[in-house]
Amino acid sequence: ILVFNVNFYNYKTMSKLKKNLIIVAIIIFGSFVVWAIYPSNHKVIQPISYSHKIHIEKADLKCIDCHLHYEQTSSATLPLLEVCTNCHGEEPISKSPEELKLIDHIKNGKEILWQRIYTLPDHIYFSHRRHIILGKVECVDCHGNVEEQSQPITMPAIKLTMNNCMNCHRKHKATNDCLACHY
Repeated sequence: ILVFNVNFYNYKTMSKLKKNLIIVAIIIFGSFVVWAIYPSNHKVIQPISYSHKIHIEKADLKCIDCHLHYEQTSSATLPLLEVCTNCHGEEPISKSPEELKLIDHIKNGKEILWQRIYTLPDHIYFSHRRHIILGKVECVDCHGNVEEQSQPITMPAIKLTMNNCMNCHRKHKATNDCLACHY
């Protein structure tokens, strides 16, 4: 551990190298703190308290019914209002106050601003298609037991860390070559 004895009264007289070392140490420490806290402990609040469990059990929906194209494209989509209107109209089909919020969105033609749970840095390439079709990875492997969730998901089921990804690649006998995922 580096310990810097910084006397800010003498900051002007410090060597440029020492000033740069202090700045670099602060940036590294700050980056570590941000990495350690966000997004793994970042809870997302959804605009509507959506129950995956009810939609799966009562409406017999599958992931692909709402999260379109996840088998064909690199990213899954967050459901558009159009997807909700396939089952819901301007009249409620339940007594849920959350459905009333949905109906308000439908009546006003206002998209629901669902919040993304999983995010990756820009230098990482992730393809749902590659994982689902080619890798035969199940949704539950990354997203947990979503079909049992009666409350909105607020955090990732697993941390998207390099170690977790590499362990999964080993388990599924996929490449751990850096260039397979990193730009």
